[in-house]
Amino acid sequence: MWLCGYPQCRDTLLMMALTILMVISCTLQASTSPQPLNQWEYRWGDSPPNVDGTPAWLYSDALEWQSTASPSNPPGRAGHQHLWLRTTLPEGQWNDPVLFITSINLIGQAYLGDQLIYQYGELDDEGRGDFAGWPWHMIDLPEGAAGQVLTFRLYSYYTSIGLWGEVKVMERIDVLKQVIHDSAQDLGVSALVLVLAILATIFALMGPERRGFGAIALFAYASGLMLISEAPARQLIASNALGWDTLRAGSYYMLPVALGLLLSHWLEGSAKRWLTQLWRLHFAYVVVAISLVQLGVISLSVTFPIFDVLLIVTLPIMLLLALFRFPRLNFDQRLLVLSFTFFAPLLITDLLVAHGFLPWRPIPLSYGSLAFSFANAAIFLWHYRRTQQELAMSNETLERQVASRTAELDGLVRELEGLSFEDPLTGLHNRRHFNTVFEHECRRAQQDNSHLSLLMLDVDHFKLINDRFGHDAGDSVLVEIAARLRQHFQEVGIVCRFGGEEFVALLPATTVDQSAEYANALLNTVSQQPLIYEEEPLGRITLSCGIAAYPSHCEEPQQLLRLADEALYQAKHSGRNRCVVWAKTRQAKAFTLAQTDVSSGLVRVNRSPESDR
Repeated sequence: MWLCGYPQCRDTLLMMALTILMVISCTLQASTSPQPLNQWEYRWGDSPPNVDGTPAWLYSDALEWQSTASPSNPPGRAGHQHLWLRTTLPEGQWNDPVLFITSINLIGQAYLGDQLIYQYGELDDEGRGDFAGWPWHMIDLPEGAAGQVLTFRLYSYYTSIGLWGEVKVMERIDVLKQVIHDSAQDLGVSALVLVLAILATIFALMGPERRGFGAIALFAYASGLMLISEAPARQLIASNALGWDTLRAGSYYMLPVALGLLLSHWLEGSAKRWLTQLWRLHFAYVVVAISLVQLGVISLSVTFPIFDVLLIVTLPIMLLLALFRFPRLNFDQRLLVLSFTFFAPLLITDLLVAHGFLPWRPIPLSYGSLAFSFANAAIFLWHYRRTQQELAMSNETLERQVASRTAELDGLVRELEGLSFEDPLTGLHNRRHFNTVFEHECRRAQQDNSHLSLLMLDVDHFKLINDRFGHDAGDSVLVEIAARLRQHFQEVGIVCRFGGEEFVALLPATTVDQSAEYANALLNTVSQQPLIYEEEPLGRITLSCGIAAYPSHCEEPQQLLRLADEALYQAKHSGRNRCVVWAKTRQAKAFTLAQTDVSSGLVRVNRSPESDR
């Protein structure tokens, strides 16, 4: 639980208050600079208790102790889990002296003379206990502590034992300054990495390279959270050391998973299969290890050495596979490989220092994360530039793309609806489809109190075309007329073949005047473009049109079909090649085409309107 009890909360608030005071008193200097403790003595095992319960080794003479230069992993452990360390505190003029320790492996007690002054973790009667995390420690030193013997009783079943990192006497305010100074870089880099992780997540959700950007986001999240959980200032945020180390372990263990996903996404063949198996192995370890820790089956500290052994074997394999395929990678893939090639040695060095194979020193893992962040930033900029170029190209071809998408959508609709809703000759929707759409649009017009216009169109003298040129020529005329209707009304409504040479256009949210404009523009275009069939001119083809609109002409939109048919009859009766709007007086309002010479280029037929619509 991240919530702390009252004593821990009090300590945390005190830390934060001191941090604020540090800013105010940053000009104050301690009379004595920090003093590292370098002269140590040690002995393996655990002390028996005296009669009063105090450890007997607090009073043992120097002959029973051995000298060591470092309080971490003294020689001759040979399976020992208990270690005693002691040193003499230096002289100095400190105003508020404390003992600062980077970390304790794993738990223990501190004695000044024969007085217990600090304890980390819980020790049972046998001097054993459970792992409680790896925080830094600030131990209060009482007045007059200089020159006294400082003794540590330590217990560890981990690969390392003792005091890890820095051990020095210094001012309390200087500890806080150092903590903030040492954390600034990690926190700054982690913030940058997490921002880039969010950007990579957005690219993964929206872009075509979803798996690649997803792996980049996973790596960035893992490295960013690892830096936060390792920063010393984490204790000023929350004092739950075990919680921070659990977060650190989970993010640390996910790094090779993300790397394996990235590399397997880029590579092919046997290399891809190897990398897939490696990242799956690491992912399985993350799930099993963290689950067992949360269930209380094993200690979190036990999972680190196992993972480190696994990492030191698999990480070089991943890098070698990537470098072997390096010439075949593109620019952004090469950049990421190079950045991780810089990050990997830092991880391995930090691993060796943590297990005592190398002397303790701070390893700048943030530099590796920063390099990876810059690589990500470069990739984002590259993809942004490419996206802008693609956007510019798409703007130039927007109309073609819209037409193509519309055609694709029409094809999909036709496939879903089947041939029963499509006219096989013209490719338009048939009357059955019109009836369905018409009922829907009528209901919507009534509910929304919106306009709805219906146009009925008929090819003039169509029977004569069939008689003179043949039915194949007549079919070609219908196909061409259908194409022009579809193109003319594709943005405003739906066009159907009603039967024979008759067509209907249903225009939602369109007024009478607007419909008349659309119709006259269509009739004018058709009449001015002669048709040719098999290199034989067919002459000028004209259309007649009848219009009815809701609510201008009727209270029930279902009546539009009858009214539009009456208007079409009036258009045929009054001379053809014109648009007529229905009128209640049956004296229909005719919108004739201006300057239309029917006799020029048009086939005349001497038959009554009633006999040839």
